[in-house]
Amino acid sequence: MTWEPVIGLEIHVHLKTRTKMFCRCPVAYFEPPNTQTCPVCLAFPGSLPVPNRKAVEWTVLLGLGLGCEIAEHAVFHRKNYFYPDNPKGYQISQYDEPLCVNGRVPVPGADGDMEVGIVRAHLEEDAAKTVHVGGAEGRIHGSESSLVDFNRAGTPLVEIVTAPDLRSSEDAKRFLQLLRQTVVELGISDAEMEKGSLRFDVNVSVREAGEAALRTRTELKNMNSFNFAAKGIEREIKRQIGIYEAGGEVEQETLHFDPGNESAPPLRSKEEAQDYRYFPEPDLVPLEPQREMVERLRRELREPPWARIRRLEAEVGFTLAEGLVTGGRDELYSRTPGEREAVANVLMNELAAAGVDPAAVNGEELGKVIERRAEIPRAAFDEALAASGSGGFSAERYLAETAIADVGELDPVIDRILSENEQQVEAYRGGKDGLLGFFVGQVMKETGGKANPQVVNERLREKLNA
Repeated sequence: MTWEPVIGLEIHVHLKTRTKMFCRCPVAYFEPPNTQTCPVCLAFPGSLPVPNRKAVEWTVLLGLGLGCEIAEHAVFHRKNYFYPDNPKGYQISQYDEPLCVNGRVPVPGADGDMEVGIVRAHLEEDAAKTVHVGGAEGRIHGSESSLVDFNRAGTPLVEIVTAPDLRSSEDAKRFLQLLRQTVVELGISDAEMEKGSLRFDVNVSVREAGEAALRTRTELKNMNSFNFAAKGIEREIKRQIGIYEAGGEVEQETLHFDPGNESAPPLRSKEEAQDYRYFPEPDLVPLEPQREMVERLRRELREPPWARIRRLEAEVGFTLAEGLVTGGRDELYSRTPGEREAVANVLMNELAAAGVDPAAVNGEELGKVIERRAEIPRAAFDEALAASGSGGFSAERYLAETAIADVGELDPVIDRILSENEQQVEAYRGGKDGLLGFFVGQVMKETGGKANPQVVNERLREKLNA
């Protein structure tokens, strides 16, 4: 029997506004616990919320960027639930009248585009942060106690809900990477998973190939890594298939994927809308975005990431184009002269490994270094990449160093290394071609990284194949 995964995502994005959603407390991530609070975000009796105008505008901007329709009339609702991280006992969110609906995002692939529907993008406030003490990796399972930091309570949060259009863990990962880059480029969030400003829940079900109906889904909660999400999805797909093939039924529940143990213990049975007892927030009037504001924001949109991937694909192929765009390096690529595939490879590999901010790099000077990289010592090339993001960077200093390309100078070094490694020489001649890299590395080490790698490769092949 062939099984088909069905995957939908709920993505939560912190907006990087200066203040919280319904009060004037600063949005702060690393301040001492419970120091960025006030009567509103702590839900003291008599305190009243006031919406953050910038958060509303940025949510509309995001909706436009995702191809959504912008509602003429949107309503805040109370979503009732009680957890220690929610002092009000309800969250101010949006329910059946959200700001943004019915969007579409094309996700480029090597074999064509896959379209992912955006059911809604709505604005709400985040809960507080629960810190689990003891146990493994700071997770709730196995912890000894939990503490609550209310600094995060009330942070503006956009929730993006996709249609169940994804069919594999790899599709989900690629969509999430594309969405993150879209959010960052719109300037509304830094979308850093390490600090929780981007996190997502994954809904997974499986069905027989060709089956039209959706089966029972489970939810993997609060994922904060693309790779962990892919692993969690793969594990859950296999688990559900195993249940069905054993004659069982999948239960609807929320799971907490633990990447360290490759496990997903259940947190609770999955709630439905009626469990939250939604009703309109009586302390807030409906939102009615002005059409002039919507059109002004529409004019601010730049070329979307998926369109740039397709444009660059003609120059460097799909894999490099996707990597450049989702890695935020295509703008630097566009202003770095040189052979296009060579530039793309350096940006995606060596420059990325050097940890240099692409926005700070002088593309013209970096292009000169890339063009002459075969003529300068590897150490000089690496040093140039590391310095390329600093003010006043110039290629001239590094290009002044010349790699050793003189065969008369290199041959004695190569001959000595081959004579000292007779066992590896015999193995190479016996078919282990991968040992060529070992010999190249030895020559580079002997010359302090100053040998020309191309010349070294050529001379080694000649001598080893003689």
